Amino acid sequence: MQTQTHDLEFTPTEVRKRFVRWDRGEADREWGCLSVLAEHAPGVAPRPLRRETGSDGAPVVVMERLAGEPLGGRPLTAEQTASLGRALRRMYDVPSSAVEAAGIGERFYGPSSQVATMTEWLGETYDLAKCQEPDLVQLAVDAATEWLAAESLPAPHLGSLGIADLNPANVMWDGHTCRLIDFEDGGLSDPAYELADHVEHIAGRLAGVFDADALVEAVGLSAGERERFHAYRPLWATFWLAMLLPGNGGFHRNPPGTTEVQASHLLSLLADPV
Repeated sequence: MQTQTHDLEFTPTEVRKRFVRWDRGEADREWGCLSVLAEHAPGVAPRPLRRETGSDGAPVVVMERLAGEPLGGRPLTAEQTASLGRALRRMYDVPSSAVEAAGIGERFYGPSSQVATMTEWLGETYDLAKCQEPDLVQLAVDAATEWLAAESLPAPHLGSLGIADLNPANVMWDGHTCRLIDFEDGGLSDPAYELADHVEHIAGRLAGVFDADALVEAVGLSAGERERFHAYRPLWATFWLAMLLPGNGGFHRNPPGTTEVQASHLLSLLADPV
């Protein structure tokens, strides 16, 4: 499960990102993604400035400090949605050959392995008696497990660069333009898979930050990509249900009842994914 991976230090012009864990190549992913974007889609993300090594051996990525503030926990305006869509589209249009040449592989929690990961997570033992509605949560876990076993998802497409974690706090807004930060999990992906991840992110979904249809329209997904987007949403809803099960970090970081809200949401997606 996910844990804190970095510390941040700020100057007026720079951000110093020191990684406290890097066993998954987080610093390499961050540097690689920022470098490719600086060359092929300048302005979408911070310019990478240099790499350092801390006194304790921890890798550090230093990047420019962007103007603006992170998006808050409220619905995006039409202007913000349009700007975010343009930023994501520019990132997705970076040639995959450039991403591969930079040594960037598939994003973390990528489409090639996510079903197996979720099957493993849901197969663990959880004390659902700690939930407010154990029967509802168990119903959602069972439904998700059955859905995963059906192997109904599309074959993975790995043709675009993706940011992976689009917590609203990872979108900077300066009043005119959205820019993206935090690429430590980024890598090759599929725009449909990415957008499903983004709209299902619990930090955005519970606050209604992203309008799924409006964001899909702003990015300009094709008809085939829209079908994959809808197909992938239950997978990411399953991810968040697993994160919110007792014993996992999300259970304690969110208010009581959040697990039940997620269970109901997942069941509704499985009943009608579109």
